Amino acid sequence: MSVSEPDCLIVSRSRRKAGTGALRIVHGVRGADQKALAPLLGAEGAAFALACGFTGRPGQLVLVPDARGVPVGLFGVPEKGQRDPYLFGALAQDLPAGDWQVSVPADIARDDVILGFCLGAYQFSLKSAAKPAKQAGPRLVVTAAEETGVAVETALSIWLARDLINTPANLLGPSELARAARAALTPFGADVEIIKGAALDKAYPLLAHVGNGSDRGPRVVLARWKGSNAGKTAPLLSLVGKGVCFDSGGYDIKPSSGMLRMKKDMGGAASVLALARLIMTQDLPVRLEVRLGCVENSVSGHAMRPLDVVTSRAGLTVEIGNTDAEGRLVLCDLLSEAGEQTPDLLLDIATLTGAARVALGPDLPALFCNDQGVAQSILAAGQQQADPLWQLPLWQGYAGWLKSPVADLNNISSRPMAGAVTAGLFLERFVNAGQRWAHIDSYAWNDNSRPGRPEGGDSPGIRALFDAVCQIFETHSDAIS
Repeated sequence: MSVSEPDCLIVSRSRRKAGTGALRIVHGVRGADQKALAPLLGAEGAAFALACGFTGRPGQLVLVPDARGVPVGLFGVPEKGQRDPYLFGALAQDLPAGDWQVSVPADIARDDVILGFCLGAYQFSLKSAAKPAKQAGPRLVVTAAEETGVAVETALSIWLARDLINTPANLLGPSELARAARAALTPFGADVEIIKGAALDKAYPLLAHVGNGSDRGPRVVLARWKGSNAGKTAPLLSLVGKGVCFDSGGYDIKPSSGMLRMKKDMGGAASVLALARLIMTQDLPVRLEVRLGCVENSVSGHAMRPLDVVTSRAGLTVEIGNTDAEGRLVLCDLLSEAGEQTPDLLLDIATLTGAARVALGPDLPALFCNDQGVAQSILAAGQQQADPLWQLPLWQGYAGWLKSPVADLNNISSRPMAGAVTAGLFLERFVNAGQRWAHIDSYAWNDNSRPGRPEGGDSPGIRALFDAVCQIFETHSDAIS
């Protein structure tokens, strides 16, 4: 699926070509009885739908032929007051080929329909015999404004993240990820620098200590952008992403089962790119900085070792208690550098700990934040956007668990508990006092396919974070509402 080719999924009424066939309709309904369905389908059509077992259950689809034999769809929508954009992803999977218009109750946002449909249509395949993506599938008919609106751009941004996360590590190493970031950001006017070699070793010593263990050397992506209405004093938003293209665990090597999804360990960087792309497409009046640490954590003669001690960019010495806790080492130098610019908000995203998944499962990214106002904005946006995150504490009582006898701190805790919390506390040591900062610990993967969420890479929380950024900086946007 290419983020530059949505034409096979959606089309505006004005761009529909003559001879493309009848425009078919799907009616979104709640519940089902003869009286409610007859105005939509006629008495015989309503009876047919009910005989097929249609009850209006959310996500249920039934097709009924009209008098000309053209199918008409009935689709169960969420109950009033509930929101589930992903539900409409079922339409992209279950509708037959053709152009479809979806009619929903007035309380359901049109953008939810469009977003869900696009996310449900996403495919990723490297099979040599793969069919062109959705060329023969259903196509959603929208207005001209909707065709280029925020719902479509949100879907395209999420597709970008999904594509990167799903790409195997042999095809997406540190240099490929860095080039993909540049290709994604420069079309919107971002100034993108890719740092490598001696310059990287000097500026980001802990990141280099992780990445130099691989023959595919590390890269740092540093991008800057500002909205067309952003002056020199516009709010500065700084985004940092963990881009570990494959994580073997290093000398503290993972078991084979633990490596099966490690191509997704760059999901934080992919999610940051999705968020940055969305911010740029909506031309928010902010200044934006993006930093991605693109590395591979390998086993080699020049890989980092347990008990190594490295001096970070911030001057703190770090003892390597475990080489499989490399993500925080990748992030901390980037956080230090970002803080040197005193951003109005510093935000990092990483597939950081299994402990967060044990606590919250795969669907809820863990939020750590040192400013409760920022945290509440993110949490409220998550509820509003049906894209939830869950806050965990930066509990200072556990900070002593990161002590080292030979360095300022260890990269792992001395206790086998609260792993997500202690990882957050480690990162906090590299954030300036008084700096507003939020850390997102994400799984970045769907273990099984559901409407709008196919199995594979994903970037949950991105819609919530975009909406929260708009609220925090009080910018005007057409955020999905």
